[in-house]
Amino acid sequence: MEKKTSNFSGQLGFVLAAAGSAVGVGNLWRFPYLAAKDGGGLFLIIYLVLVLTFGFTLLTSDIAIGRKTQKSAIGAYEEMHPKWKFLGVLTFLVPVLIMTYYAVIGGWITKYACVYLTGQASSAAQDDYFTSFITSPVSPVVFGLLFMAVTAFIVYKGVEGGIEKVSKFMMPVLLVLVVIIAIYSLTLKHEDADGNVRTGLQGFLYYITPHFEGLTVERFLQILLDAMSQLFFSLSVSMGIMITYGSYVKPEVNLNKSVSQIEFFDTGVALLAGVMIIPAVFVFSGTDGMGVGPSLMFVSLPKVFDAMGPAGTVVGVLFFISAIFATLTSCISVLESIVANCMEIFHTDRKKTTFVLALIYLAASAVIALGYSVFYFNVTLPNGSSAQLLDIMDYVSNSVMMPLIALLSTILIGWVKSPKYVADEMERGGYKFRRKRMYYVMIRYVAPVMMLVLFLQSTGLLSMIFKAIPHRKVGAILPEVI
Repeated sequence: MEKKTSNFSGQLGFVLAAAGSAVGVGNLWRFPYLAAKDGGGLFLIIYLVLVLTFGFTLLTSDIAIGRKTQKSAIGAYEEMHPKWKFLGVLTFLVPVLIMTYYAVIGGWITKYACVYLTGQASSAAQDDYFTSFITSPVSPVVFGLLFMAVTAFIVYKGVEGGIEKVSKFMMPVLLVLVVIIAIYSLTLKHEDADGNVRTGLQGFLYYITPHFEGLTVERFLQILLDAMSQLFFSLSVSMGIMITYGSYVKPEVNLNKSVSQIEFFDTGVALLAGVMIIPAVFVFSGTDGMGVGPSLMFVSLPKVFDAMGPAGTVVGVLFFISAIFATLTSCISVLESIVANCMEIFHTDRKKTTFVLALIYLAASAVIALGYSVFYFNVTLPNGSSAQLLDIMDYVSNSVMMPLIALLSTILIGWVKSPKYVADEMERGGYKFRRKRMYYVMIRYVAPVMMLVLFLQSTGLLSMIFKAIPHRKVGAILPEVI
């Protein structure tokens, strides 16, 4: 069995690997979409406040628990409190489910990168291109398996020789690419058929300006929940990843500084993603092009790149390469969490464990990739959305299990164990836990309530409760905030 003799070389290696896990494909398409949908600068303000409070609390808890116990999720929660081992099992199951489809999405992005690299950008801009691709019984499987194989190989190479080495290369390059595209996006200008001229700077102002039009208490609550949901998934908390990565951190590393750096890096990339996407889409499509989910990355953006002319091919290449890096570093962290737990459970070494899991997830990725063709079906989820195989896995892991795990972990740390359990680890080595008082308040009082509301909202139970309880319209209680 491989004990925690494998570690990140130091603070930089840990921060880049953890930031790589946090900065995923959601930062590149979901954050800009939510910002455009939820009031621009209003969403940004709410998100930043949550980063410094709610996100900080969950991220700190996971990393501190990992380093203190020197174990992955199952072992860590069992050591904290034997009766709460079930929470470790639930946490372990989240990456187990996510890993079934994450490489498939990585395969989609890889396919588009290849399309732009081979000069077929105009094809990608066609209305039915994405649908034709994912419904093919061959192409999405091939690209998904390729992405899965690369992920497994990096994890196979170990913590310092694989994960850290790749993160130290990919994360700086990702940041540079995002900055380059963001700057270019601000310089764009386009005149539509009606003679209206839209510029990148106008799109940027739309992005950062708080929009209060039609804002009611109910809408504000929805924006708050959207921001909290995005932050929750973005930071890779409550899925065991940060517990596993925390277990690889050396005792002399300042966790306070590391947490702040991870917050800064993840939030910075998300904000820059908005700068590189929203102005570009605004210039060529107005606000109508801000679709949700895959439609933004795989339908709206290719049309924007095509409208840019020859420069669009170059921008498309840079964008999808940066998306590959973001998705790969996150995919690596998901598989690493599974590998680390399995090594502890079955007392096997890294190479054998990774090899077996790679075979399992190569098969699982193929099945999920065929979920839009051979294994296609359509069901309605409790939250009202329609779903196929990939959507079901995403819904169960992200909308049901992760909020529930976060809720239970705040109860465990805040009331069953003690916030001091985490605070002591943050102060290890004589470092000062500057946000200690806020952490105590958040973990005991604020976070449990927020997680309960998020769980009810993400599962569709909150809307059912609202519908079941007779109430006056929000406007009758509080006038619209202008």
